[in-house]
Amino acid sequence: MIRFKLKELIAEKSFQEGRRVTIEEISKSTGIHRTTLSKLSNIKGYNASTDVLDKLCAFFDVKISDVAVFIKDE
Repeated sequence: MIRFKLKELIAEKSFQEGRRVTIEEISKSTGIHRTTLSKLSNIKGYNASTDVLDKLCAFFDVKISDVAVFIKDE
């Protein structure tokens, strides 16, 4: 299963910039719908397109491995 680390990325960016980063801000900056961002954060196994992943990498200035991680099903 792929797990998205959106909550961690938001927390890290908020800490680094000393301000609150919101889903709304990410949505406006990337063009990714708020519902999609919420699903990435909260639904296990949510299916995201490569376009969404690309936009998140650009927004957070990170590699794909910082956005998503593979977790082996037990």
